[in-house]
Amino acid sequence: MTSSTARRRRRVLPRLLVAASVLTAGALTGAPTAHAAAADDVRVNEVVTTGDVNDSIELFNKGTATVDVSGWVLKDDDKNHAFTIASGTTLAPGGHRTFDVSGAFGLGSADQARLYLADGRTLVDGFSWSAHSAPSWSRCPDGTGAFGQAAAVTLGAPNACGTGGGGSTTPVAWPGSSGVSTADGSNVFGQDLSGLYQEGGVLWGAQNSGRLWRLVRDGSGGWKPDTAGGWSSGRALRFPGGSGSPDGEGVTLTGSGSAGGVFVASERNGDASGTSRLSVLKYDVGGSGSSLTAVKEWNLTSDLPPTGSNLGLEGITWIPDTALTGAGFKDASTGAAYDPARYGAHGGGVFFVGVEGTGTIHGYVLADSGAYTRVASFGSGTSGVMELQWEPQASRLWAVCDDTCDGRHRTLTIGAGGTFVTAAVHNRPGGMPNYNNEGFSLAGADECVAGSKPVYWSDDTNDGGHALRRGTVTC
Repeated sequence: MTSSTARRRRRVLPRLLVAASVLTAGALTGAPTAHAAAADDVRVNEVVTTGDVNDSIELFNKGTATVDVSGWVLKDDDKNHAFTIASGTTLAPGGHRTFDVSGAFGLGSADQARLYLADGRTLVDGFSWSAHSAPSWSRCPDGTGAFGQAAAVTLGAPNACGTGGGGSTTPVAWPGSSGVSTADGSNVFGQDLSGLYQEGGVLWGAQNSGRLWRLVRDGSGGWKPDTAGGWSSGRALRFPGGSGSPDGEGVTLTGSGSAGGVFVASERNGDASGTSRLSVLKYDVGGSGSSLTAVKEWNLTSDLPPTGSNLGLEGITWIPDTALTGAGFKDASTGAAYDPARYGAHGGGVFFVGVEGTGTIHGYVLADSGAYTRVASFGSGTSGVMELQWEPQASRLWAVCDDTCDGRHRTLTIGAGGTFVTAAVHNRPGGMPNYNNEGFSLAGADECVAGSKPVYWSDDTNDGGHALRRGTVTC
């Protein structure tokens, strides 16, 4: 995503509301009899209001029948502000759907989220508040309970109504040195360097402009572009067939390393930047040349809640099946323990992607055939996810937010219920300003010296002419 300094700030309104409240008593007002029962099962379930571009409203169907919400209207406290739900949108029983309304209106610090039928006049449900979410206004339990400030953002997934066996969500100091230094030459990359992944002596970098970088060590603790194989200026990315320009936001590898393909998360085609295209793309990075054409694409757009075209997939990481089964990971698609054998050939693990606009993390089995199955959806605990990294030595998932969250990092582990829960929340290193960091990578256990190992961040804004920075974390 582009520099956060260019993001449009939302209004903060000093309205005279003293508490959060539900606007209806649970019954749809003025609904036609034929539609009342089903429509009345749809509830405003979660609201994220930050005063920024990620303002979102989640709906939940507490009933037993699928509800077609095509054309229904979301409003704030201003009757002239309206977000119309797209045609063909349905809500399955027990299902969640999230709508990023920031393109239509902002949600203030004292405001309302109201849901209407397609006539724009018949109120279905609503919720009002007198302070921004910190980080989420959520119903507990989903669909039927009262609203309160939840500990985590869970848009598109069940609300964080309990601790779930997780650790404290109170931010603590960075678990490493407070010092941070530059790790690249002056103005090598410019803006928009995003996802990172270290593979031994190579650091892979995805850039929003549709480029993939292969970086090698520069001899002084930093990284420089590989000058061989066409990598000196990065290689341009293309969709299968050689068309388009994927907006590369995240990059990861499987247990086969880069020889098994490099996987890039993309939120849109740069040649059609106003339309979401939430895809994971696989690239064969052998050979040479100035460009790379994807050998496979898993287009997840239809399977995920709609979001702004520049608020889609930001982070991606791969977790091996052995780590998941060993920790008792539960498959959300079956409700039972995750069984890799159920999915045939799929690369030996699960890909986890983070959505910037909702702060939600989704796990996918990406079959070699091109099919996919979503096996997990859970909140990261922040309003947006910019990077994901699995740290095998500590069996923990890192979820990183940029300057909109003051550069906080969350670690998540698989809890007793088989789902990911927050283990800790870390502030950014004390010596690092609040940069627009969208990439984060950890060195392997082989680089652990005296209890610490290197970590790297990529600054999307290229502050001070540098896009890469180096720090440390405890092993």
